[in-house]
Amino acid sequence: MDDIPVPIPAKPVRLLDQLRVHMRSRNLAYKTEQTYLSWIKNFIYFHGKKHPRMLGAKEINEYLTHLAVHKNLAVNTQKTALNALVYLYKQFYGLHDLQLEFTHSAKPKLIPAVFSHREATSVITQLSGVYRILASLMYGSGLRVMEAVRLRVQDVDFSNHCIIVREAKGSKSRRTLLPNTLVKPLQNQIDFALALHAKDLDEGYGEVYLPAALSRKYPNAARLPQWQYVFPAHIRSTDPRSNTPRRHHLGEQSVQRKVKVAIQSARIYKKAGCHTFRHSFATNLLRSGVDIRNIQEMMGHADLSTTQIYTHIVGVQERGVVSPIDLEWNHNNKINEPAARYSAGSITTLWEGEDVTDKVWAFPFCNRITRSAEAMVSGR
Repeated sequence: MDDIPVPIPAKPVRLLDQLRVHMRSRNLAYKTEQTYLSWIKNFIYFHGKKHPRMLGAKEINEYLTHLAVHKNLAVNTQKTALNALVYLYKQFYGLHDLQLEFTHSAKPKLIPAVFSHREATSVITQLSGVYRILASLMYGSGLRVMEAVRLRVQDVDFSNHCIIVREAKGSKSRRTLLPNTLVKPLQNQIDFALALHAKDLDEGYGEVYLPAALSRKYPNAARLPQWQYVFPAHIRSTDPRSNTPRRHHLGEQSVQRKVKVAIQSARIYKKAGCHTFRHSFATNLLRSGVDIRNIQEMMGHADLSTTQIYTHIVGVQERGVVSPIDLEWNHNNKINEPAARYSAGSITTLWEGEDVTDKVWAFPFCNRITRSAEAMVSGR
């Protein structure tokens, strides 16, 4: 239940509790609240637990420079820390004359890894049950893992063949695709979730978490079928704010662990995880010719430039570029596509039907490497 806001004392005294009240009064997303508080705590500890009122622009500059120079953090990570401190001093303390001059992070933003369609389906087939459905949603609908586990019954619109993502990152809502292949599995999963809800009601429970404003406006909504999670947790848990036993959704971390194991089992050696499915959704749509603005809308990106990063991922072959070595050699019918077999200590390559195991490669640079390796082995 790590996405349920922690309770705040009636009269908050501690700085972090006061900040929580301030952030919630401005309707900041709970994820943003958690992130900002984490960076503010880190800032305070960096300066020997001094109160932020005793610190100013000089100390902010020192801290942000430390993140760039000594921690080697990425540009966006440093920006997040900056945003947290700007919120603390400008929004919370009302200090608008901060003169910030710090060393900006130079760590380049990496192009994200993506799965090919074969790789994505290979990972998905390693999973079973709800985890297979969740991975399929992340790949087939472009959902973040947080968005997938938080889906409620009313968010799956079978009539209009779409999924409604409510209060996603940045507190924005959007619509995205409901894949045909997931209609039946999702219907079965919703039937299971509602049957579990009926059992909870019979036992005197049956509530789910609702945002505070919604629960005040509709006090009985937490027991209604449409508000139940599509992927309910296996056991009930106690809401930390009200001490009410409730059925929460499946945890994000359990999905992430299952996907990591599935990637390893599929023998995919990329730096990949749940979010790779989302990157692959956008990239494969772009490859198939879908307009980038439609992709932007389905991904929920506020800025088109965020979506445009996927244009860098799409391979050069999709842009009609062919390697000159392929043009020349294929034209002369010199080679066919090689298929390599790896065995202990040797490489066998089938090249136009000829077994060339242990033969010297026909490329000059490979000959040099081979001779160098022989010299190293013989000690020359």
